[in-house]
Amino acid sequence: MTRSSLRTEEVVSMTVTGQDTNTRRDTDTGTDADVDTDAARAIGGLADERASVRLRAALAIGSAPDPRYVGPLVERCATEPEFFVRDMLTWALNRHPVTLTLPALLHELRSERPQARSQALHTLSKIGDPQAWPAITRALLTDPDDEVARSAWRAAVVLVPEGEEPALATVLAAQLARGGHETQLSLSRALVALGEPMVAALLPARTAADPAVRAHALATEKLLRDPDTGFAFAIEEAKRVVALGGSGQEGH
Repeated sequence: MTRSSLRTEEVVSMTVTGQDTNTRRDTDTGTDADVDTDAARAIGGLADERASVRLRAALAIGSAPDPRYVGPLVERCATEPEFFVRDMLTWALNRHPVTLTLPALLHELRSERPQARSQALHTLSKIGDPQAWPAITRALLTDPDDEVARSAWRAAVVLVPEGEEPALATVLAAQLARGGHETQLSLSRALVALGEPMVAALLPARTAADPAVRAHALATEKLLRDPDTGFAFAIEEAKRVVALGGSGQEGH
């Protein structure tokens, strides 16, 4: 067996050991110390310089949730450079009770670090608890960092209460033509996810002075009417319509 395999078994087995020994506290005096050691090893694994070790540590933590892990998981989300590890961190947080994760994630929304805000929003969208909705503020929806804003858009369409879709659509539509291709695609997807309430919100954009705004509005409506249309095709078609002086309303 390789050293890497041994390391993996150590990380994965730590939580099982922790669970089992918790049930034997009356008979095993070394249990508390063992559990503390296992927890420390797991938390230390989250900061290992090797992404594969960090990934296994997050997997092991999520496989045996413990309140002590919530803080370190949230903190690591703010700095973890690898997407696939961040995804596992989010999964691990989802394995813990909302009563523990929600306060920590809401606190991160006020962080000065963009990745902390972005990852907290991403995790909140996965948890889907409606209690998080009041924290999805206009400031986050219009955050100057594109990644934060994109995460806020995705979280908002998941958490928005019934009846508040039009107001959300208005905030989102005000950002048409923002950023590059990926940002515009995210915004269109968020608007389309709101359904018909977004149509009225796009009306002012149809006559906007900026042709890029008009084109993005047309492309987004195209995606609503025909979900199978690719965004790249829809936006190029919309640009041609705008360049020719059309409004895109012909035939409606």
